[in-house]
Amino acid sequence: MNQLIIGNKNYSSWSLRPWLLLKEMGIDFEEQLVYLYAQGSKEQLLKFSPSGKVPALINDSTTVWDSLAICEYIADSHPDKLCWPEDINDRAFARAISHEMHSSFFEIRNTLPMNCKKNMVYGPISPELQADIDRISEIWRLCRQKYADKGPFLLGHFSIADAMFAPVVLRFNSYGIRVGGVEQDYMATVLALESLQEWITAGLGEEQVIAESEIEDND
Repeated sequence: MNQLIIGNKNYSSWSLRPWLLLKEMGIDFEEQLVYLYAQGSKEQLLKFSPSGKVPALINDSTTVWDSLAICEYIADSHPDKLCWPEDINDRAFARAISHEMHSSFFEIRNTLPMNCKKNMVYGPISPELQADIDRISEIWRLCRQKYADKGPFLLGHFSIADAMFAPVVLRFNSYGIRVGGVEQDYMATVLALESLQEWITAGLGEEQVIAESEIEDND
């Protein structure tokens, strides 16, 4: 059985991505949570992954690290689950936006750290942050325009692309980021997932506070 090594559910956006994919695809796995930035956590993580980071997936003698690499491995291991769209052109598009999410949007990552417990309206929003927000909104609107007739997710049915953008949905929700109606509808679809609500509930119950991921309310 797959074993998924993850970090704090309140904070670890990278851990959420493969966890959510496994849950939504109905693939059995065991999770091993390691609290990040705690005493001995780095040494513990190195026992599971050569990167010493989360997430990592262990399956028999195979270890895969990096969230997108894990999602790709899941897709290869379970082709019947259609983690990517069947059509080659749709699949290429899904990969393009997923890789863009994986390698871009540093202003959002650095300014709006994932925090399930946070509920505020962030501001002021810098031009750099707004540019990231605008680009993500553009991607979501384009997806819904192209695939609205196939279902409510980015490519119609839930896919790796939705797993990759789910932490952004949580960030926008936590920090009161204003987006258009199409984007709001997509966020509502993702937030309504039972699996994501399970993750959020667990995150809310965690006691560890990581100072670097806490933003003071500016009221």
